[in-house]
Amino acid sequence: MVMRNPQDALKKAPRLFIIILWTGFLVGSLDGLGATINYLVSGNKDAAKLFQFIASGAFGKAAYSGGAAMVFMGVMFHYIVAYLFTVFFFLIAGKIKLLSRNKLLSGILYGIFIWLIMNLLILPLTRIPPCMLHFKPVVIGIAILIIAIGIPLSYIANTYYKKHVVIE
Repeated sequence: MVMRNPQDALKKAPRLFIIILWTGFLVGSLDGLGATINYLVSGNKDAAKLFQFIASGAFGKAAYSGGAAMVFMGVMFHYIVAYLFTVFFFLIAGKIKLLSRNKLLSGILYGIFIWLIMNLLILPLTRIPPCMLHFKPVVIGIAILIIAIGIPLSYIANTYYKKHVVIE
């Protein structure tokens, strides 16, 4: 990749940081909203339990009796993961020309990638007990990641790089 104006590279870094900051917040919020709606529609009554579940990855069963502190930790872990996937996409989007050719397809593939990494690599390393994967929840989970994270990330990152970087 080549900066259009290499002298402005240092000036662009703060702008990229701000865009990543806002984008991570956006996709983290969209994903959290999607997961919460799915959780409630599935018959669960207390959305706080969803974030206690996330916190249980680090704190085990104690997360379910930790009250608001564990809900807060679950929200924080959720956003940390969203930011990590946001930063990673911005890093690869600026280097892989293929990702800018079809933003929709890139977003779909990135949503699937996130699901695979989270469910096959990250979650098995946490204190969350293994569970059986069932078709319908897997498809819904992937769809939420595609719609809430993959597609918005793809469009936002590609808009940024189209304005500031020529990808070669």
